[in-house]
Amino acid sequence: MRGLKKIKFFETTQGTQMQAGSHVSKKLLILEGNIGAGKSTMLTIIQKAFGFSSIPEPTERWQGATANENLLHLFYENTPRWAYTFQSYAFLTRVQAILDHYLAHPEHEFFILERSVYCDRFCFAKNCYESGKMTNLEWKIYKEWFSWLAGHNVPQPSGFIYLRTNPEVAHHRIHLRKRSEESTIPLSYLKTLHEKHEDWLIAKKDVTPIIADTPTLVLECDNDFQHDKQEQNKHLDAIQSFINYLQTGNKRKEIQKQSISSV
Repeated sequence: MRGLKKIKFFETTQGTQMQAGSHVSKKLLILEGNIGAGKSTMLTIIQKAFGFSSIPEPTERWQGATANENLLHLFYENTPRWAYTFQSYAFLTRVQAILDHYLAHPEHEFFILERSVYCDRFCFAKNCYESGKMTNLEWKIYKEWFSWLAGHNVPQPSGFIYLRTNPEVAHHRIHLRKRSEESTIPLSYLKTLHEKHEDWLIAKKDVTPIIADTPTLVLECDNDFQHDKQEQNKHLDAIQSFINYLQTGNKRKEIQKQSISSV
């Protein structure tokens, strides 16, 4: 395959794997990355290349939370007022999107998801708290219900695919796509979110045991992979290798489990 030397895998040996409900047989890959990293574009590319059932970020539900209110716009317009509300609704809609796709496509084994509740917890919500836009009480309540719900009701990811992007590049892409709610996002905000993604997915700082052992594939995405076929194929080769790695690892764990059971 092409470009395998650029593949980076990150794993930890802490924590335990947890599965939710009756969906343990499903393989859930999650695309993560900063705003403007190219997650929606990559989601489409992966879906076409591998035929996975793709689950886009539920942005339209945030934009139409009620007939007259755009929660995404309210969040950016007055973050201190709407941070807790938005993060609560984001969790709900993300989990609903996964379970709805599982029910709608029972024949599919692999699902590819655009961003997760874990990114909300370790990047967006955490940043809201640390920047003073979420109160101590709101942060405490958020972490308590997040820990319980994530441990019991959220399907366990098989792996993360991190679209690592320079904040300046992400800022430029945001302006190109001209999404109205994002028109006022400053570069400083993207730099902070980039640091949060690095701490979470690379350094594994303060990570919940639920995902402590979940492997991460890092793709360097500063170059235009949407229009550059060579760049696109390089990423697809890396993703194929990652999928093979995950499948081999699962088989190895099953063999070890069977060996232990037979002793």
